[in-house]
This record gives sequence, C-alpha cells and structure tokens, in this order.
Amino acid sequence: MSHDDLRHAGFKERTRVAEAREALLDAVVPHGRTERVGVADADGRTVAEPLTAPNPVPNYDRAAMDGYAVRAADTFGASDRSPEILRVAPESEAVSPGNAVRVHTGSELPAGADAVVMVEHVEAVGDPASELEVFDAVAEGENVGPTGEDVAAGATLYEPGHRLRPSDLGLLKSVGLREVPIFERPTVGVVPTGEELVQSEPEPGEIVETNGLTVSRLVERWGGVATYRDTVTDDPEAIRVAIERDLTKDAVVLTGGSSVGERDYTHEVVDDLGEVLVHGVALKPGHPVALGVVEDTPVLALPGYPVACIVNAVQFLRPALKAVGGMPREAHPSVEARLSRKVTSEPGTRTFVRVRLDETTDEDGTVERVAEPTRVSGSGVLSSVALADGWVVVPESVEGYAAGDTVAVENWEWSA
Repeated sequence: MSHDDLRHAGFKERTRVAEAREALLDAVVPHGRTERVGVADADGRTVAEPLTAPNPVPNYDRAAMDGYAVRAADTFGASDRSPEILRVAPESEAVSPGNAVRVHTGSELPAGADAVVMVEHVEAVGDPASELEVFDAVAEGENVGPTGEDVAAGATLYEPGHRLRPSDLGLLKSVGLREVPIFERPTVGVVPTGEELVQSEPEPGEIVETNGLTVSRLVERWGGVATYRDTVTDDPEAIRVAIERDLTKDAVVLTGGSSVGERDYTHEVVDDLGEVLVHGVALKPGHPVALGVVEDTPVLALPGYPVACIVNAVQFLRPALKAVGGMPREAHPSVEARLSRKVTSEPGTRTFVRVRLDETTDEDGTVERVAEPTRVSGSGVLSSVALADGWVVVPESVEGYAAGDTVAVENWEWSA
C-alpha cells in the first residue's frame, strides 16, 4: 500500500503486542561481544562465561562457636554430673589427646581437633586456666565449619546470562576472582524526528524535544549505551542518512514520524533500506509503531506522543536491547492494589492505564493499596506517566476493570 493509501486508510489491521514483539525478537542477532572488568565494576552486568570458584570458602576448617577445640572422643560421656577433665593448652599448640585449645567464632581450627565445645558447656579451672571441665559431649565435626562449607573449590557459581547483583560481587571476591567476563553493553542510536522540535524555549508551534532524552536514559537504565542524536527534520533523505549513520550501533531508535500522516516517512525509509516487520500494533496508547530491521540492525520507529513513545519503548525496545546484549529479560516488579474507579479498554487492544498508588486504613487498622487512574487516554500528556507510580495492563481479552477490582500495578521504570 502506498503512503497516500495508508494516510487515507489509517491502520485497518493492528498486530497484537505479543506477536509484534516475537517478530522483532526473531530478527535480533545477539552481538556476542565480551570484555573483562574488575569485580567491583561488574554490578548489573551480564555474565558471558560460566564462573567457577578457584578457591573454597572458607579456605580452612573454622570454629563455628566460641569455645574450646577438642578431640570429640575426649568428651564422650561428659555430663553435668560427671564432667570430663581436659588440660588447657596454649592457643599456639595443636590439640593432642586429653587437651583443649581456646577458640573464637571464625578462627582456624587447631591441628588435631575435630570438634568445638561451646563456652557455655565448660568451666575453666585456674587463673590462668589450666584445666577444663566439659559438661556436654560433642560429636566429630560439631560446631565446626569445614573447608568449602560455603563454596567448594571448582563449584559453578553463575552461568552465562546471569545479571550480577551486589551480593554476587561479594561472593565472587570471596572465592578469589578479581575480574569477570561479561557481555559488552549494547549500543543504541536515539534519533528524535520532527521539524517542530526544539531543545528549549519554544516559540508558538514548536515543542520541546523530550522523547529522545527519555528513551536514551531508559536505554542506559536497561544496560545499554545510548547516543542521543540531534533532531532530524521530517524529510525522507535526512531520515535515511540518520539511520545509515547509526547502523554501526546494535539498534537504532527514531521517535516520531511512525504513523501514516503527511510527514510520517520513517516506516517508508526503513522499508526501503531493509524490511518493516510490523507497522501498527494493537496497544493503547501508541498503536502507530513501526518495527523493522536494516542490515541485521533492529530499527524501531516509536510514536511522537510522549506517553505512546514510552509505552512502546518498554514493550519493544527493552526486550530487543536485552536480546542483543545477551541480558536476561526480567519481569517488572508489581504490587496488587484495589482500583478506585472503573477503567475501560477496547476489545482486542492491550491498554496501559497509568495510576497513582495511595494507601487507606480501615477501622480495624488494615492498610490497603489503592490505584487511582491518572489517565486512560491522552498519549501526549507526559505528566500522566511522569507523575504516576506505574500502570495497569488491561489485556486484549478484557474490556476493562470495575471499581474495586484487585489489579497488578507494574513499576515500569524499574531500572533492570
């Protein structure tokens, strides 16, 4: 269908979200590039090779309690009425038959010892202590943390695709790793389009550019490296040059010009350079999105309305970026809340309802979360999403939710 035909017909058919996402991901080729970074700098990065422990943790048998290191056999039969008497040896000595050595939690178990009697179950005699009355028998290995109890040498810690967390970094350092192999951050060229866009102080008829800034910062939050380009005017040749310039990136994102209006050329340029996989998706707000590929590089044309741009970035750019960079695609965290009022949705369309979360307290003291819709429509009202706490996703099979329904509120701005 020609540009003029589309412009007059609009979007007669819209691809469902899941199908559109699958079509895009099928075209994504992971970049496979890796690098090695210091453990301290690997937070949030994705493991590229299996990580194994070169050393055990702990790397020695250690006392798990304050008390005395002993040979378990020397305590057999000990009780409150009939304690076993052991000689207290200096802490520098090994434990020999009939002897005990003072130890502290975490200290190395002396040679010859195979158990620790807790300090609560003994009484030292003399000053300094020369004898020890043991009132409780211990078994071999009791109150001892053996070598490798936490991590055995050679154990596999993380597989490729694991996103490293602060606790992971501590574990890696504890086993003696100083560097880790990780996937390089995927690169994205972010190109705002629209002759009416300015960076500040708009005149009548002009609009401050926000989509490029928002998308580039989302890319950074999602583990990528964004190049935020200058605005490109609504001209097919200018759009072509902008796309071709960034084909060295792992993905290209254009904001604006994705619909079928007089000045919407992006999807035509993408189709001329490569292939448009999807144009028009059954979601609200933001159905006029175009997803394509040029020279194995995903090219996404997101709607110019700010909220529609954000919704589509989350639904399509985020999973594509994760796939390109070998990163896990973790679900957004969500909380349950009671809907304060009815929201409706068009059948067959996935709707994203922006909500603010409040809390109410019943007479019995029960605290309940309440989701107050800030907007159902209005894809150009940026404040409706910037001032929201998340959104409620109304699936294609549901025509809406009634007031009082319990719904899941997604925190879409979660950084992972």
